[in-house]
Amino acid sequence: MDDLCQKIQFFRAQLPENGILIAVSKTKPVELIRKAYDCGHRDFGENKVQELRFKHLALPSSIRWHMIGHLQRNKVKYIAPFIHLIHSVDNEKLLTEINKQAAKNQRVIDILFQIKIAREETKFGLTEEAYRDLTEKYAQNHFPSVRLRGLMGMATNTQDKQQVRSEFARLKSLFDQLKTRFPHIDYLSAGMSGDYPLAIEQGANIIRIGSAIFGKRQ
Repeated sequence: MDDLCQKIQFFRAQLPENGILIAVSKTKPVELIRKAYDCGHRDFGENKVQELRFKHLALPSSIRWHMIGHLQRNKVKYIAPFIHLIHSVDNEKLLTEINKQAAKNQRVIDILFQIKIAREETKFGLTEEAYRDLTEKYAQNHFPSVRLRGLMGMATNTQDKQQVRSEFARLKSLFDQLKTRFPHIDYLSAGMSGDYPLAIEQGANIIRIGSAIFGKRQ
């Protein structure tokens, strides 16, 4: 077994039962993604629509593609036919567009609400107030071609583990509340190469790992 397969197995073993490892393949060449595919891995994450479309066409159709980056409304139509899960729904206009494009493609698209848990201004996400408003509209079936599967969050990039732990704990609290209302909710996407152990400790069942699998970006 080569080094790449061993890394994938290592991260899978860290997850709870039925957890999902997303190999973050952004900026990585198709050949490297195919190697990970040949290790039996199927869940890959991208953050740019153009790159995602290219890789979708160049690689096996059995890959489950995850949109993990900030998504612009005018780009939704390009990924709506095939995207497996959109992690980064952070406003109502975007959700409305995903619903529209899903209907056009006769699909129901799975999504996560991205919650702003970090203190950094550069990170996207719904405020708790906006999240509760959007959840109400979802409950009233305003978005029939979208299926909410859970929440996603990105913690502050800091060495302060207690801060990161508390941010993930807040996300888990919102997730638990959401699950009591919608029993089908099952995904909590949190944790990257630098902080995934804290995310798993606080209940994450999806982790997004890039550099620790594929190496540093060139």
